Amino acid sequence: MSATLRFQVVGEAFKKHPVEVSSPTERPSEFFAKYVFTRQKMKHYLPSDIYQKMIDVMDNGATLDLKTADAVAAGMKRWAMELGATHITHWFQPLTEGTAEKHDGFVEHDGQGGMVEEFTGKQLVQQEPDASSFPSGGIRSTFEARGYSAWDPASPVFVMGDTLMIPTVFIAYTGEALDYKAPLKKALHAVDKAATDVARYFYPNVKKVITNLGWEQEYFLVDEGLYAARPDLLMTGRTLLGHQSAKNQQMDDHYFGSIPERVVAFMKDLEIQALELGIPCKTRHNEAAPNQFELAPIFEETNLAVDHNMLLMLLMKRVARKHGFRCLLHEKPFAGINGSGKHNNWSLTTNTGILLHAPGKTQLDNLRFITFIVETLMAVWKHNGLLKASIVSATNAHRLGGNEAPPAIISSFLGRQLTDVLEHMEQATDDQIPFASKQEFNLGVPQIPEILIDNTDRNRTSPFAFTGNRFEFRAVGAEANCASAMIALNAAVAEALIDFKARVDARVADGTELLKAVLMVVREDIKACKPIHFDGNGYSEEWKREAARRGLDVEASCPLVIDRYLDKNSIEMFAKTGVFNRAELEARNEIKWDTYTKKIQIEARIFGDLCLNHIIPVATRYQSQLIDNVHKLKEIFDADTAQHLSQDNLSLIKQISEHTSYITTHVQRLIDARRVANRIESEREKAIAYHDTVAPIMEEVRYHVDKLELIIDDELWPLPKYREILFIR
Repeated sequence: MSATLRFQVVGEAFKKHPVEVSSPTERPSEFFAKYVFTRQKMKHYLPSDIYQKMIDVMDNGATLDLKTADAVAAGMKRWAMELGATHITHWFQPLTEGTAEKHDGFVEHDGQGGMVEEFTGKQLVQQEPDASSFPSGGIRSTFEARGYSAWDPASPVFVMGDTLMIPTVFIAYTGEALDYKAPLKKALHAVDKAATDVARYFYPNVKKVITNLGWEQEYFLVDEGLYAARPDLLMTGRTLLGHQSAKNQQMDDHYFGSIPERVVAFMKDLEIQALELGIPCKTRHNEAAPNQFELAPIFEETNLAVDHNMLLMLLMKRVARKHGFRCLLHEKPFAGINGSGKHNNWSLTTNTGILLHAPGKTQLDNLRFITFIVETLMAVWKHNGLLKASIVSATNAHRLGGNEAPPAIISSFLGRQLTDVLEHMEQATDDQIPFASKQEFNLGVPQIPEILIDNTDRNRTSPFAFTGNRFEFRAVGAEANCASAMIALNAAVAEALIDFKARVDARVADGTELLKAVLMVVREDIKACKPIHFDGNGYSEEWKREAARRGLDVEASCPLVIDRYLDKNSIEMFAKTGVFNRAELEARNEIKWDTYTKKIQIEARIFGDLCLNHIIPVATRYQSQLIDNVHKLKEIFDADTAQHLSQDNLSLIKQISEHTSYITTHVQRLIDARRVANRIESEREKAIAYHDTVAPIMEEVRYHVDKLELIIDDELWPLPKYREILFIR
């Protein structure tokens, strides 16, 4: 693409007016969940006895019988058709990182040559999508196609366009989970039971523990025309080539800056549609890199929060195109600037309060708080490698540890005050638990009210930081399904609490008073999990050495990190909590290795095509122009003058030759490495080969392509440059 054409594309994008967003006349609270079958709508559209049964199913896990399901389906159909729905779909989350749906119409034969709108309880509760084309990791053969999707009543149905969307789990004919939702619900059930049992040591009236999740979704927007002119963005979600712009984020002027008008229109449209679908959008702002933004909701129950995040990512892509943008969720779409994460803020809440809430006024409250903090740390300490495996991917690997995101070593930041308290408890001989509450801090400025300083600071280099009443799992990638991290974390915490209770109960059985037994076990665990505490700079080389000395998992190779799912303690933990059996873990690892390989494989193929069919021809053409210029100088001037005038051109000709020669040779090397890797039968070994032999070659060759970008005439360069893509006007 010539510079002239590039600027025509840019110009058209700049002239394009944002789509007009007609704001609802109501306040957000009045149109929130407009297209969701909420409890209030259930009460209106369902008979009272059916409504009560559904509440029992949703809140207490009661069994949904077919008669009740028929009545619920009838009410749902009436509500959905009033909103213009003509189809239904079971909406599920297969192991593809996305969502899946198959639409069926509300139509059946009436037996008299006509049609009738019909939706039964059987259709609501269960469907049978073809499972053979979804990743199964060997659980199902290609010819064994049967799989089932089953309604999850804990996540409300909603209408999107003309379709009634029913959130479901997805399982194989033989019972194994083929999705993220089924194991997530098992992990949440396990931590509910384990945490409730421990919470009752302090508050006997606790009936249930709910896991809360608040995700923070980062993303990039780029103009659609420029996106379409970049085959690498189009096919892989990131730029495989491209020299840094002279100005990117070094001035720190984008972060929290004024949001561009076109982007505000997009955000407004997105928020309205999200709120109408029950997604409680709260925060929006510019992020650190140019064209990077963030959206965050109010905390929700984890299962629902995961569904809402998957739905929001779908909405973001659709709404962006209405506004002339493409939404990029890749963790590292542009080299040299910050990538995108999805911080997962995680907490435990009972029917009486937040278990991780900052300490209260009594010793009992303080002991409760410390118990759940320490047992969470025990889970992270014991399974730090597994937690890393839950968030690694071919895409997130570009972001982790890049002085912009947490390093690829899991540790936990607690802050000075909480660290001091745990150290005191570890060393103390009495039963006292001193704890200061939040401090009052007066800025000395009359117009500014007193500010309550939190008793923990923030550490942006920590992958798992405590921030007042929750832990923030910062290492999750922007395009990931939050469920992957939440399955591992909640199952690990459940195991830690189960083990904690067993040791406390054993001491009580030996005659120790309950709270003293709790304190004794907490002190044991404070000592045991000390290696996971780290409040310093996670980017430093010293920390990498120190982490290895402490026994933390410091492996950086994505395919090798995935091995942690099959460690003995991981298999035992998932079995104890009922989340995965060994066959399911082995299958998921096969899928993870295969996915890693295919992503690098696609990148390598696109990269080779760009180099050989776009960059080399342009470089050769420009080199020919320079050579022609040198010859013409010799025709016009005497030899000495011509030699002097052509020095710069000769230097450029030589540089171009060196770069193009390297590119041509090493792209062939890349192709050969890919061919060798493709012949490996083991998915694990193939992924390792792609990591060790294919991916590094692309980085080596990219250096030379990016150098050519600085040399070749801008009029000839075939791809939109960073300076054109990264600044919305």
